[in-house]
Amino acid sequence: MTRGMTGISAIILTVAVVGSSINLSMAAANRPDDRYLAGYATAVLKLRFGLMRPDLPVKNGKLVLDPAELKGRDVPDVLASLRAIDGLEVELAEAPADIRPLTPSEQPRPVLPGPAPQATPSTVTGWLPRAALFQPLIADPRWPRFSATLQFYQDDEELGTVGAANFGAALPFYGWRALGTDWQVGLHAGVFSIFDLEAESSDLVNSDFFVGLPISARYGPVSAQLRLFHQSSHLGDEFLLRNRIDRINLSYEAVDLRLSLKPFDWLRLYAGGGAIVSSEPDLAAGIAQAGIEITSPKPIYRDLLYPIVALDVQSFEERDWAVNYSARAGVEFRSRWLASRRLQVLLEYFNGKSPNGQFFDRTIEYFGPGVHFYF
Repeated sequence: MTRGMTGISAIILTVAVVGSSINLSMAAANRPDDRYLAGYATAVLKLRFGLMRPDLPVKNGKLVLDPAELKGRDVPDVLASLRAIDGLEVELAEAPADIRPLTPSEQPRPVLPGPAPQATPSTVTGWLPRAALFQPLIADPRWPRFSATLQFYQDDEELGTVGAANFGAALPFYGWRALGTDWQVGLHAGVFSIFDLEAESSDLVNSDFFVGLPISARYGPVSAQLRLFHQSSHLGDEFLLRNRIDRINLSYEAVDLRLSLKPFDWLRLYAGGGAIVSSEPDLAAGIAQAGIEITSPKPIYRDLLYPIVALDVQSFEERDWAVNYSARAGVEFRSRWLASRRLQVLLEYFNGKSPNGQFFDRTIEYFGPGVHFYF
């Protein structure tokens, strides 16, 4: 009897050991590759916190960070953002008791241009970078993006319920690093259309065609973008036939420059201006713009939904410097599947001169919900 029990115990022990080995092997097989985790963590540190770490030491799914490298950042927020990456374990190395700020002579020198380490490919340099240096302006009515919005016009003589469909993207073509700064050139392109949803066939009212060539730069929390662009405007045929109004052949080329500052991960400020260099009909040149964006560092639902609010203010010399106000608020979806892309569900409000080219001299006011997607 004792020998039988001993034999059974040995069999049970053998099965348990083999089962544990199989489970460990399966866990190891399902764990994301260290190079993938390092690249993902590098992108999070650069895009959300302005930290340049091209050589993150991820080993067996574990990342150990030096506290000194996180100086000036919200350390709990950094750790929470990195730990939200599936399969990544993050710890802080013990800081020496006598740690002190570096003197100017001890500051590290800028890294000279060179090939990126193969283990952690850069997200902002090389051909077709995965992330843009200059982030989208959330409340700018004419920032290229894919979106669909419902707009309820207030006290307007012609329009009541309007559908706005926008198709476009801001795509970086090539990025490089020089003088300690990241640079990119790319393309902005989009079509901005509005439809009269109260008309029998939801008439196309106006379409604006936009194309631009931007040059962007970023150094830590500061980014800038210089852009040459063209916009032309066209009335919808059905709307034109129904209203018998005079069409304006509006078309112009302009150049603008914007500076953006993120003093904190949750706050962004930007301002800039530009000039119309050629137009039909003849338009006054001056353009001014400023704005603020606030993004909650903490989600309201798991690690998926983050509240955001943004205000964009623009003024044009052609419109006697009348101020346009565009405000948006809602939530942004974040996940490793979206990566550097942005998906937002927002309520918006606009008051000022119409951004729709054929009606640029009209004052409008509207509000409504919308979905916005940025590449």
